[in-house]
Amino acid sequence: MDGHSEEKRDATREKAYNAVKLRLSIADIILNIAIIAVLAFSGISPLVVGLVGRWFSNDYLVFFAFVTVIGILYFILGFPFDFYGGYIVEHRFGLSNQSVLAWFMEKIKGSAIGIVIGVPVALVFYFFLRATGWFWWFYFSAFVFLISVFLARIAPVVIFPIFYKFRELESDQIRENIMSLLKDQNIEVTGIYSFNLSKDTKKANAGFTGIGKSKRIILSDTLIEHFSPDEIAVVFAHEMGHYRMRHIVKTIVTGTVSIFLSFFLCGELYRLTIGYLGYAHVYDIAAIPILFLYLTLFSLVTMPASNALSRKFEREADRFALETTRDRESFISTMEKLADLNLADRDPNPVTEFMFYSHPSIKKRIAFARKHAL
Repeated sequence: MDGHSEEKRDATREKAYNAVKLRLSIADIILNIAIIAVLAFSGISPLVVGLVGRWFSNDYLVFFAFVTVIGILYFILGFPFDFYGGYIVEHRFGLSNQSVLAWFMEKIKGSAIGIVIGVPVALVFYFFLRATGWFWWFYFSAFVFLISVFLARIAPVVIFPIFYKFRELESDQIRENIMSLLKDQNIEVTGIYSFNLSKDTKKANAGFTGIGKSKRIILSDTLIEHFSPDEIAVVFAHEMGHYRMRHIVKTIVTGTVSIFLSFFLCGELYRLTIGYLGYAHVYDIAAIPILFLYLTLFSLVTMPASNALSRKFEREADRFALETTRDRESFISTMEKLADLNLADRDPNPVTEFMFYSHPSIKKRIAFARKHAL
């Protein structure tokens, strides 16, 4: 009876945690759409452009100042949701290890990296608007593709170390299991690393990161602490499945197609709208929020399809892990532990899973493992 009651309490806690996170995600989506819709159609955007235009005569500086003002507005309005979801909720459910200061420092670092990457990308975007007219979508889509590949290449060696300390994996048994799997699949990597995720959270994670010479395996210290070597081998086999089945490449390809399609379709809607509203040029700064609104709505509409593709890749990686390790029990125990550590909803509402989940539910993953022939 006590064991049953404890399981019921855990399930209730998982449901409560995920319900809060879901409500915050929906609220964030609504807030973002509302802000950009107001900017696009209320007359505020031309007012802001007029104000910053008093200080700068160069169009690029006006655009930069306009984007900065809008970015500050987003930060101010979105901060309460961010702090509540990222700090208060995580502490309420016993998942976070961060102090308030540490949480702020991580946000500052993330914002700084976003600025370093985002500002040049924004200026290139505006350059294509001015230089190529209605063909901006083609040139900028190609640029975004190149930037995505570049960031995937440098992230493990430049960006990730800003947030976490990486060191060569020390456990001989874990390393031996992973190297055996790599040898069987004839895969070479530059290293196997652990990283100190525990400084932020009690959750566990792992990944097969990078492309080209930056390929590396990363395992969180929380994973190493709470999972057996056989369970970690299953986790790694799953990540190796993504690599072996070229999911990273497929994701880049499908993402590129989506980028070209979204920029083209939203660009056409943008062209029709600004003509109706009286804007003279595609590069009128005050009109640009209209384009961003269409892009935001497009990403929202296509999110279920994107998540469905991601869940398909995850199921394929699960199958690969089972067939590679031939260890059904470790796979199932791994799923159970991940659910416990991460407070995952084992059996979410089907509509919620369809709309928001990039992974199949834990219940479905365990059911698949139990019935899959090895």
